[in-house]
Amino acid sequence: MARISIEEVEHVAELSRLELSEEEKRLFTEQLSAILEHFAKLQELDTEGVEPTSHVVPVQNVFREDEPGEPMSREEVLMNAPEAARGCFKVPRVVE
Repeated sequence: MARISIEEVEHVAELSRLELSEEEKRLFTEQLSAILEHFAKLQELDTEGVEPTSHVVPVQNVFREDEPGEPMSREEVLMNAPEAARGCFKVPRVVE
């Protein structure tokens, strides 16, 4: 059975710059140990002849062709703008 110690949880927390309470350390020790136990079970499976894959289903290019279309009107473009002025997007000034 794969178990992780509180010291290992503390070490990972330190590397991650996390401050954990004693209760959180116990909780994460239990949770991470359970995860490692699941991985140990997976290692028992016979994967001989199973081809490695990056996706469980075939992935195809989902992009559409880049074809020009009718442009949107200025009113349509500005319809969802938080603020507009004189037919343009109004944004906060960024230059002093």
